[in-house]
Amino acid sequence: MKPSINKKISIIGVAIDLGAGTSGVCLGPAAIRQAGIVSRLKNIGYDVEDRGDIMAEVPGSVFSDSTKLKNLNEVVRVNSELCKTVNDIMNEDRFPLVLGGDHSIAIGTIAGVLQHKKNLGVIWFDAHGDINTEDTSPTGNIHGMPVAVSLGMGHEKLISIGSPKNNLDAKKIVFIGSRDLDQGERKVLKELGITVFTMHEIDRLGMPEVIERAIVIASDGTDGIHVSFDMDSMDPVYAPGTGTRVPGGLTYRESHLALEMISLKANVVSAEFVEINPILDNKNQTSETVVGLVGSLMGEWLF
Repeated sequence: MKPSINKKISIIGVAIDLGAGTSGVCLGPAAIRQAGIVSRLKNIGYDVEDRGDIMAEVPGSVFSDSTKLKNLNEVVRVNSELCKTVNDIMNEDRFPLVLGGDHSIAIGTIAGVLQHKKNLGVIWFDAHGDINTEDTSPTGNIHGMPVAVSLGMGHEKLISIGSPKNNLDAKKIVFIGSRDLDQGERKVLKELGITVFTMHEIDRLGMPEVIERAIVIASDGTDGIHVSFDMDSMDPVYAPGTGTRVPGGLTYRESHLALEMISLKANVVSAEFVEINPILDNKNQTSETVVGLVGSLMGEWLF
């Protein structure tokens, strides 16, 4: 168990796939529980409570409010509830561990954490940029927008979740594993000066160097780091159960090493693991991988 991480963990599942283009990630939290997440954390030595799932309801219409954003109102409702739940958990001096669900849930997770950690660093594992807005998104899927929203960019209903004036600092966000960025995302990432370690940098520098640099950037002047791990950051060979698979991703050991190093050297205050789609999985392989990754982040060491 990592001494600097809160010994009390609260698990929140968010059963939503309305922010994604492929159905099925709403089943992710149940699959991760089936893979043994609670017993794994308890065996490491944590006091674990499972707060169950925040459930999404399928709306009657995909589009509303004259916007091309899909399922906007229900995504806002779910994330508003998640924000409140994360805030409540941290008020109780517990560590929020959020299980998705599509990556739109990062909007609510980060908004809730920002109620307590005003200067939050973020390490974002993802094949994609997730920094689109309605103007740049080619699909209207909100799971491609949580970083933009957390920076205060995007639809008013999304950026109003939590405390609208308290946003992330772009200079304290680090992307790891990127390899499929939309043209508009590339432009805004450069304009905002966000650090992006693509697979090219990981191949060239090696994961240890990438993580060392990421921790320095996300820790500089911050009062904690949020880890957001999208399973599509991994190569589909190791994580087949995700809806937006991109070849050439992180290996199993690179992913574990990254989280082990973060566990050893960073002040982690919250985490989420998202985009697990059991419908596309092979014998719950991806959910079992999530459980192992959570173990690495939470200090499950052999010696």
